[in-house]
Amino acid sequence: MQALGNANGSVLAMDPATGRILTIVNQKMAFSEGFEPCSTIKPVIAVAALEQGIINRDSMLPIGRRRYMDLTEAMAHSNNVFFEELGRRLGFDQVEHYAHLLGLGERASDSIPEERPGFVPSVPPLNGGVARMSSFGEGIRITPLQLASLVSMLANGGTLYYLQYPRTDEERRDFAPRVKRQLDIGSFLPELREGMLAAVLYGTARRSYDADEQALGKTGTCNDEGLGGRLGWFVSYADQEKPKIVLVVLLRGSSRRVSGPGAADIAGRIYRSLRDRNYFAETQPAPAAGLPTP
Repeated sequence: MQALGNANGSVLAMDPATGRILTIVNQKMAFSEGFEPCSTIKPVIAVAALEQGIINRDSMLPIGRRRYMDLTEAMAHSNNVFFEELGRRLGFDQVEHYAHLLGLGERASDSIPEERPGFVPSVPPLNGGVARMSSFGEGIRITPLQLASLVSMLANGGTLYYLQYPRTDEERRDFAPRVKRQLDIGSFLPELREGMLAAVLYGTARRSYDADEQALGKTGTCNDEGLGGRLGWFVSYADQEKPKIVLVVLLRGSSRRVSGPGAADIAGRIYRSLRDRNYFAETQPAPAAGLPTP
């Protein structure tokens, strides 16, 4: 619990090449009914907009008076105006479709009894409609498991695995990856990854930066409209060539320190601890017991 300190939060680590959950800190929060995704919804909207041809890597959208931004910068700085416009151009039906396609509103596993399915609304939310849904995830409820599954798919090139959490010697011995579905999105991933890398290098996730083991990630900060208080998310993966681990950090509370950058800071400490223990030099993922305590 060293990286979390006194924060009220949860950390989930998984292997994006197999769907195996390596560890969960604060299972009660991870297995809850779900939370508003805040800006971690933005990768979903980016995939939808790229596949639908609404934007490409060079598209510039207006974000203010005489100000324009492309996808990389919008991801790096988590620009809400940019993604609100994408949501309007996509329309609610497309946003809902891609949310379900990428695993939201359904359980990420079929073998973890504690997991909850989260929620994707069937009509536009009253507060801000599809625009706010596309920038803050208004009306959506997502769990750390679903977010880990989503980003694992972005990391591995389009394979959505059933998440598995082996907790006994027998389950660890008999573990075998199981594919949920394969998505043909590989051609759009370089643009998305560029934005997630920029977020870590100089954007909202820069507090997770580690020069030796560079992660790609996305932050999220918002007020939880359903439960009250603030939420801070950070989801990321490393390493870039052969992604080995996905981390989801979720913080909840009333302090201003509860934020996406705050969650990124915690992830950065975990990545540095993993590097110091030569985790990334290993050829096979370490078992849960081999991970540093978050």
